[in-house]
Amino acid sequence: MTPAGTAAEATGASAAATETDVLVVGAGLAGLRCARVLADTGLDVQVWEAGDAVGGRIRTDVVDGHRCDRGFQLLNPAYAAVRAWVDAPALGLQSFGAGVVAGTDDGRLLLGDPLRATRTLPSTLRHVAPRALDVLPLARWAAPLLRHPAGRHLAHHLTSGGDTDLRTALDRAGVHGLLRRVLDRFLSGVVLDDSGATSSAFALLLLRSFLTGVPGLPAQGMQALPEQLAAPLGGRVRLDHRVERVGSAGPRGVLVEGPAGSVRARRVVVATDGVDAAGLTALEPVRTRGVVTTWFATDEPVGLRSATEARMLHVDAREVPAGPLVNTAVVSAAAPTYAPEGSHLVQGSALLRRGTAPATDGEIRRHAGLLLGVDTSSWRVVVRHEVEHALPAQPAPLAARRRQALDSGVVVCGDHRDTASIQGALVSGDRAARTVLADL
Repeated sequence: MTPAGTAAEATGASAAATETDVLVVGAGLAGLRCARVLADTGLDVQVWEAGDAVGGRIRTDVVDGHRCDRGFQLLNPAYAAVRAWVDAPALGLQSFGAGVVAGTDDGRLLLGDPLRATRTLPSTLRHVAPRALDVLPLARWAAPLLRHPAGRHLAHHLTSGGDTDLRTALDRAGVHGLLRRVLDRFLSGVVLDDSGATSSAFALLLLRSFLTGVPGLPAQGMQALPEQLAAPLGGRVRLDHRVERVGSAGPRGVLVEGPAGSVRARRVVVATDGVDAAGLTALEPVRTRGVVTTWFATDEPVGLRSATEARMLHVDAREVPAGPLVNTAVVSAAAPTYAPEGSHLVQGSALLRRGTAPATDGEIRRHAGLLLGVDTSSWRVVVRHEVEHALPAQPAPLAARRRQALDSGVVVCGDHRDTASIQGALVSGDRAARTVLADL
């Protein structure tokens, strides 16, 4: 792959290239949002996607009637970008419980959001009250959430300076004990990092999104989200169109080449993940986090203590975790459409670390059974997904608006240019479109 700015036309392909106003490389959330904004202005827009479906890293496999997303992920309807640009009701969002179940040496502790999960309030108070002194340091760390409840004001405050990594921030605030372990283990499943190196400011932004909205899963799987965004674009989206080279076409714009042909565009938006974007442009490669998710099915009900507990994420809050999982969940309890009638679907997710053997299905099954408190002998593997570049790393200090406009008519977007989230991908795509429009 050739970085932008090279003389791609020297290959001779430019002579046969078709022309368009804007070519978007990649049909993930960022690329689809960017293309929609541009197309709505009347520009001629094409989207080239290397895969056989839209979505990028958001894909859903249907195996024997079970919907298994590639890496366990959730859609939070509280994200501002989702509220603005996604028809969440049309997705048939099925919500998880507002809280977590924490596995400890003394058993499973159900910790719910007291403002929304009222049924869990007695359990939450029973487990938190003896640790009241532990709550004060946690409130100290989370104080910006109280001082700046509006999302945009909070983001401005958190990015105006003073950010540090999560481990340091929690240590400084004096957050320790069970609540620290619950927070650490829960967030490690969201940012796919358990080292504490993630930006504390980003962690607070994530926490706010969980406090203001209850994440869930679309009825047809997470892939329904990008499919909804792609629908208005129609034939502008070209699948199985891998891009190998993005280069200058001189005064005529930018030349894009791949096995499917060549296109000369006035502007090109590279909307791939950070790794592929670095291969197509002069950007420095971004660090990424990986995840392995194994999906299990069983014909026997997964007998938890209550329906409320069954709809929650389960994390390991022991001082020394009993296995590799960052979380597990009985997905079909919260999202019944994810399993066919008579079947129950469970996911277990562990970090995928470079240089270390990934967790085996057996290790994932054993740890999931321990956290859920159930017998797993009837579980069978439906599918296993190893996603090496699931999310870009989000170190401190938080840089929520990274450079997008490059030289030679190329703009880049994706969650690696904003925050490592669905919100970040959508906002980055929208911002890239505005950059292109201002430049044409």
